[in-house]
Amino acid sequence: MKILVNFSRIFVAALFLFSGFIKLNDPLGFSYKLQEYFGEGVLNLEFLIPFALLISVFLVIFEIILGVTLLLGYLPKFTVWSLLLMIVFFTFLTFYSAYFNKVTDCGCFGDAIPLTPWESFTKDIILLVLIILLFFGRKYITPITPIAIHKWVVFGAFTLCLGFAYYVLMHLPAIDFRAYKEGVDIQKGMEIPDSAPKAKFAYHWKFNTNGTEKIVTTSGDYPVVDGDFISVETETIAEGYEPPIHDFAIEKNGVDYTVEFLQKDNLIFIIAYNLSKSESEGFTAVKAMTKEAISKGYTVIGLTASGEKDIEKVKKKFDLDFDFYATDETALKTVLRSNPGIVKLKNGVIQKKLHWNDVEELSF
Repeated sequence: MKILVNFSRIFVAALFLFSGFIKLNDPLGFSYKLQEYFGEGVLNLEFLIPFALLISVFLVIFEIILGVTLLLGYLPKFTVWSLLLMIVFFTFLTFYSAYFNKVTDCGCFGDAIPLTPWESFTKDIILLVLIILLFFGRKYITPITPIAIHKWVVFGAFTLCLGFAYYVLMHLPAIDFRAYKEGVDIQKGMEIPDSAPKAKFAYHWKFNTNGTEKIVTTSGDYPVVDGDFISVETETIAEGYEPPIHDFAIEKNGVDYTVEFLQKDNLIFIIAYNLSKSESEGFTAVKAMTKEAISKGYTVIGLTASGEKDIEKVKKKFDLDFDFYATDETALKTVLRSNPGIVKLKNGVIQKKLHWNDVEELSF
């Protein structure tokens, strides 16, 4: 039992520290995932959506602190009870998400290690077993000496976590695990190789044959059946290849300008996924930069998912001299964790990504 407890202690602590750091590196991204869980049709807790970022930071720091206290053997009763309650809740959440296909990625390891809903549930089941071992064998959790420094280590870890969270929120994630990191060619990221596996589907055709329902399954062709057609259901047998970048497009008035803009030598995107939620100081900060960029031959465009009324309101308020184009909101949130923010490109390759707080770092 002692050996099992010590193994579980190290494994669980390491996993909580790793998972916590990955999410602490991008608390805004984790808050987007929480918003999905809080949304209608999942947990139906829409009143929590405005507090998603605050909850995100709290959960992530708490996760890291539990990893630290478990390793130290500090407050073992509090630690194992907290671990148990957390894992029971998240096991239920991942099962619910997987069984009802509500959220396609739990966000447990951010964008570093995407997990399917059932993979997330399996991971939580393993953790649940290990944490139950810790719970019933907590007498074997012996503190690391010297015990007197434990509270200072925990306080130091908390302070560092809080400082790091503030830094990445005021700038950008220290490590970019997303498909739009610097150096990525967006056009190449959208390509599907000829040899890529194709998706496979099964089509379940339902017919009324002499008063009896009959189901015929094919791979796509309409079956020859002596009866009246009722309905058809499509089942995905195997997922096809999905390129790293699959939802990015630049449109205006129903016209797709994606290829045209991604072929330009000097291009700057001003990313603002939702103009009504954009920080006013951000547009004030980028205004002077956009004027300088345009004067030096750069093409500057805004990308947003907001409507024309919001666009005209923002352009008038800040006297912006560039046009906005429509792009999917989720894609924009993935491209940049800043609203607004700046992306500099050359022939479709991302050269620089900046939070509006760091606009002065952009060079032409």
